[in-house]
Amino acid sequence: MSTPKVPRQSDSGQATPPEAREGTPGSREEEPEERVLGLTDILGREAGGLLVLLVLIAALTIATETFLTGTNLANLVRQVTVFAVLAVGQLFVILTAGIDLSVGSVLALSGAVTAQMLVAGVPVPVAAVLGIIIGLLLGVFNGVLVAFFGIPPFITTLGMLGMARGMVLLITDARTISGLPESFQVIANGSVLGVPNLLVALLIVGVVATFVLGRTVFGRYVYAVGSNAESARLSGVPVTRVLVTVYAISGLLAGVAGVLIASRLGAGIPTAGTGYELQAIAGAVIGGASLSGAKGRALGAILGALIMATLENGGNLLGVDPFYLQIAIGALILIAVFFDQVQQRGLRFGRASA
Repeated sequence: MSTPKVPRQSDSGQATPPEAREGTPGSREEEPEERVLGLTDILGREAGGLLVLLVLIAALTIATETFLTGTNLANLVRQVTVFAVLAVGQLFVILTAGIDLSVGSVLALSGAVTAQMLVAGVPVPVAAVLGIIIGLLLGVFNGVLVAFFGIPPFITTLGMLGMARGMVLLITDARTISGLPESFQVIANGSVLGVPNLLVALLIVGVVATFVLGRTVFGRYVYAVGSNAESARLSGVPVTRVLVTVYAISGLLAGVAGVLIASRLGAGIPTAGTGYELQAIAGAVIGGASLSGAKGRALGAILGALIMATLENGGNLLGVDPFYLQIAIGALILIAVFFDQVQQRGLRFGRASA
């Protein structure tokens, strides 16, 4: 059975139209072969996020003497990892023009279940894997409701947000689960050859997500569904299976984040992850993902999460009121969405005039 043909993805995560690849008049074939590549050509939609991050780092380095210290950078890594892992999972959903509002509650439930099993004497690897599986199953449930029953992603995941939060409060009796073994806490607080384990985990998630989205047939299917689900279906793309899978990935990574945060804090906290769904969406959007679907990469989601973590870290070092930081992050989201809409209208206008 031949593989369904879907539009090839460009480096920026956008479908490349056939006319841009064929030798037709006005196509890219007639452009000069030798051209100097700029930052935008190399990084695509992530170039703006990288520029913002570099400006932030430079400003904080000048404004405070403690930003580039080892202790502070270690704190920054701990802050960014959970948000970045959630943002990567959220990216998969956003690429299909969906959204997952349940990741914060799923994180809390996975972490609390893991903590309860550890306190009951379950071995660390088994407890961690079961906690992650909880997130995976809830993600699959979301995907089934969206793909097979046609329930809008916003409503589906909003319902799951409430259900998962209620479940974690119920099983923990709204109390923190403490007394976790040292061997579990070392997962997030230890290091390998001087590199924090959390950074290693983030690198693994980023590399795997980049490979899946950029180098696999499934990645092409994800972008095709986000570009036009009906056209993708008519081209032979298994749209329902793709939708279930992206929500499963989001739930899986929320489960991973739940285990990591329980390990980092040394406790299962029922209120953990409150508001993290907004942080995950913000990270993906600030990093270049389009809420219209089919645009964005894992690198951008990680950059977006790093920008927010750097803002919060720098604000703490400078003694800035955290309410101002919330305003700044909200403004960044609006700016990112605004420029995405401008670009979308520009592309539509260009195609119409052509």
